[in-house]
Amino acid sequence: MFYKIQDDKVSIRIKAQPKASKSEFCEVYGDDAIKIRIKAPAVDGAANKELIKFLSKSFKISKSDIIFKTGQNSKVKIIEFPLTEKFSIWIEKNGNR
Repeated sequence: MFYKIQDDKVSIRIKAQPKASKSEFCEVYGDDAIKIRIKAPAVDGAANKELIKFLSKSFKISKSDIIFKTGQNSKVKIIEFPLTEKFSIWIEKNGNR
């Protein structure tokens, strides 16, 4: 499972692929991460900034509420943010990709 919900917070394990043609969710990577293509290159934190922007828009979360728990300098990262209705709906549709 690539995500965990605990105490109204979501932890999501992401395999980031920078320098893609557009930012988008892809398939589950292995058994415990979701692959997300990121438009920005992995230079000077640009990919992480774009990832935060993408998640913020996707799940209707403030950018300041998105926290890197691990992997800020890695392609595999764990990110935490508040549970939103938009995320719950997305998981219902995409949780078993």
